[in-house]
Amino acid sequence: MKTAFALVPLILIGSAVAVVPFSNLNRTASIPFVQNRFIVEVENPSDIPGKRSLHSPTAHLFRSLEKRGVGFNVERTFNSPGIFVGASVSLSDPSDVSELINTPGVVAIRPVKIFQAPNPVKVHVVTGLDDPQIPPDSESTHILTGVDKLHAQGIFGAGINIGIIDTGIDYTHPALGGGFGPGYKVVGGYDFVGDAYNGSNSPVPDDDPLDQCNGHGTHVGGIIGADPDNMFNISGVAYESSLTSYRIFGCTGSTTDDIIVDALLRGFSDDLDILTLSLGEVDGWTEDTTSVVASRIAASGKVVTVAAGNDGAIGSWFTSGPSNGINVISVASSDNTVIMLQNATVQGVDYGGITYYDLFPLPIPGIWPIYATSNDTTIVDDACDALPDDTPDLSSFLTVVRRGTCTFVQKLTNIAAKGGNVALIYDNGNGFTAIDTGNFTNVTLIQAADGEFLVSQYVAGKNVSISFPQSGASTGYPDPSGGLISNYTSYGPTNDFHFKPAVTAPGGNILSTYPVPLGSFAVESGTSMATPFIAGSAALVLSVKGNSSAVGVDVRTLLETTAQTISSSHTDGDPLQTATQQGAGLVDVFTAIHSETLLSPGELILNDTAHYKGEQTFTVQNIANTTKSYTLDHFPAGTAISVTPGTIFPADGPVPLTSQYATVKLSESAFTLGPGETKNITANISPPAGVDASTFPVFSGYIQVTSNTERTHVSYLGLAASLKNIEVLDNTNYTLNITLPTLIDTTGNPQTAPTNYTFNGTDWPLGILRLSFGTVILRVDLVEANINFNGTLNTRALDQLNILDKNWFTFPRGNGSSFAQVAIVGPLLEEDLLPRNAAGDYSTIGFAPEFANGTDIPNGSYRILIRALKVTGDPSLEADFESWLSPIVGFNVSAGSVQQF
Repeated sequence: MKTAFALVPLILIGSAVAVVPFSNLNRTASIPFVQNRFIVEVENPSDIPGKRSLHSPTAHLFRSLEKRGVGFNVERTFNSPGIFVGASVSLSDPSDVSELINTPGVVAIRPVKIFQAPNPVKVHVVTGLDDPQIPPDSESTHILTGVDKLHAQGIFGAGINIGIIDTGIDYTHPALGGGFGPGYKVVGGYDFVGDAYNGSNSPVPDDDPLDQCNGHGTHVGGIIGADPDNMFNISGVAYESSLTSYRIFGCTGSTTDDIIVDALLRGFSDDLDILTLSLGEVDGWTEDTTSVVASRIAASGKVVTVAAGNDGAIGSWFTSGPSNGINVISVASSDNTVIMLQNATVQGVDYGGITYYDLFPLPIPGIWPIYATSNDTTIVDDACDALPDDTPDLSSFLTVVRRGTCTFVQKLTNIAAKGGNVALIYDNGNGFTAIDTGNFTNVTLIQAADGEFLVSQYVAGKNVSISFPQSGASTGYPDPSGGLISNYTSYGPTNDFHFKPAVTAPGGNILSTYPVPLGSFAVESGTSMATPFIAGSAALVLSVKGNSSAVGVDVRTLLETTAQTISSSHTDGDPLQTATQQGAGLVDVFTAIHSETLLSPGELILNDTAHYKGEQTFTVQNIANTTKSYTLDHFPAGTAISVTPGTIFPADGPVPLTSQYATVKLSESAFTLGPGETKNITANISPPAGVDASTFPVFSGYIQVTSNTERTHVSYLGLAASLKNIEVLDNTNYTLNITLPTLIDTTGNPQTAPTNYTFNGTDWPLGILRLSFGTVILRVDLVEANINFNGTLNTRALDQLNILDKNWFTFPRGNGSSFAQVAIVGPLLEEDLLPRNAAGDYSTIGFAPEFANGTDIPNGSYRILIRALKVTGDPSLEADFESWLSPIVGFNVSAGSVQQF
């Protein structure tokens, strides 16, 4: 069956703040698809009747298009039989997309998607590499995950080949081998784009993946493979593995998914054991091009690890491709337990060292008396205004100032106006973390209690002074959120209810390598950092258990079933974090390698209530050479209230959790297995009782299998509601203070009455809509003005608004007389497999006087019909669509009209 995926560019996205007048919005827009460019998947030549003698699998496609006079340019070809065969093509005439659809042998068509460069949550480039003593790294991430034990056993990932698809790598870094090619750590690679590539210009590929201008891939590479003989004594998870670098980003900007597919297939062709991608774009579904290709590669026995994404603040149902690939390992992030910081010395009073937030000692010699800009430690705007005239010359003082109200730079500018250039800013409760002080370098953050103590001593007239030891003052500061899921980690599940993310690894405050010209080392945070940790963990597994396809297919299940479940907080009694953010838990690679109990499968997908599969079966196998006795227990995770009560909007992160848990009945609660024996366990899992289905509660948990020597578990995931009931089209006025969907007329007001448009200049209608949940099909059609049709959404009169600018796109698609049993004049737009809008975002559609296939719309009176298919809905049934019918729109186009968008 031929599938056409999203045959038009994605709707323009703007941002808004809730209940802000539309006229006040600073609208920006982006198109996450490349105009007129498509990835076309074709059958293998042997599957195309009459074309078995063709040499190239894509030759029939190109020949067919040429015969029909279709102008096109081949951007890339893909020839990996069994994985992906096809091409990326640009069309000269966008109306020819229908010719692509109708070409025999075409399996699927997807628009080329733009991927933004990886953007870690935190980037702190380490400075002062020539300092006399570099603070040691505690390798706390290795201790958390059992990597330290494996290293102690001499297991370092030798013989395993890992491909890093990222920004390239600085292989000149001493900790990354200092060279490139056979015999070095970075044994090979390819640059698909070149330094100057930014996503909008032409790539200039070559055989050298060196990156000394971006840094992301170098940080990723160090997490996997940094040699321990370095000034920080850090080591990669699998530092004896071999690395291959595929560069798909330039120094700045974005890339496209046809380049990502090319890199994935190159890694597959190069027969690498593991491919890791610390990148992604939100799409919500498992059928994005990169997700499909990555999933097929993983199903073949190669391990593919992909970052889950850093959109935790957006809430549930906001997953990214290619981590959405069904068979890939989608990776969540946990915070590191220890942050390496520095201590300042207090003199003149009896007080311990003051920890300040810097990896290296501040390069400030001598002893500094303190000066407080305010004697009141509760002041909210300390030093936000110019300091008083009686302020002394601060050039010989260390100034102590409270955080709050204005920026750090503003405070420091006011201090500098009085000569001060050394300062300690004490926290006001916003959090002890790295701060941005602009060009002021002799400044750092201290904790609230320390700052309050210094001010109290200053007020008391004590002779307090501070010094900054240049050696021996590093400290392992406990991260208060250490060991918990990083709040930025994206929540699943996918819109088609797949278990994402799969597993967690340390990703918060990770020290690793960085390009030598950019500083050599950096501390970064993000699922980008957790993902290579899992890649390295998989390398340790493969180095012990072998790198066969069978082992590769089982790695995800092995890591999931041996993981450590994570609480939602450090408070006793709080529930486990939902599996929609932690997956199966924090990786324990030592247990994964040495476990004598195998569970399969690792994920039990119960689905929603309309498709519920409460009876699940999994197997327990004893692979030890002795008999083992087992007990089974149920450990529920917090039920995620994915939609805010009383609204249609997904709850922002951190997603609220309740202790309304599922009920699990097991066929066995205790049993014994001899060496090599297997037991089938049936679990009957009932959704939690008493939950509000309108909040679409996602319940999850773990069935633990315990022997006298180890604990393993399988994870389950279900929805205590029907996905078909979740509202897709936002029909509220929350985001823009106008009820959506709506048409905006030429004057910038919502159209509430029949209106004629000439399509001359700027005289044309603009549609605005929001998706409060993802949809498989968004369809916009032109229908007769007198159509007998009742839209499901409220079309009440709308408030007025102004429009700042208008953005247009359309993309030709085939014409037709009906869609889902509704008579139409012609289609205007269709997009498939769309994610929901984030809070505050909306979408716009600019309408031209032509149908989607490029033919002119006759002058006359019509209405515009917008329809979105409900999740799990039948696209052939009108009842399964949410719909909105516009007021009458008159097309009054005169000859020679010029439309400006």
